[in-house]
Amino acid sequence: MANNSNHEIDANTTAWTVQVWVSWVVAASMTCGGVLMLPTDWWSKGYLLMGMLFTIGSTFSLAKTTRDNAENRRLRNRIQAAKTDKILRDFELSDAA
Repeated sequence: MANNSNHEIDANTTAWTVQVWVSWVVAASMTCGGVLMLPTDWWSKGYLLMGMLFTIGSTFSLAKTTRDNAENRRLRNRIQAAKTDKILRDFELSDAA
């Protein structure tokens, strides 16, 4: 008998998605505001803002890579479980004959 829990979709709620995006926008805005309010030259502020943008881009790439690796492991585990189930079924059929 197939396990239906493997076929469920793990979707985030709309409230969670909105909360995550709002918190990200607030954090990025406050960091930009803090850099712009620094009492220093514009080239220093530009350098800090550029570093912050690269950090944000790298964070998205890291999160996507981590998610993709987790999904690949889950898929490999499901394939391995299906192969194991087939071997056990074949063994049980040959044992019964």
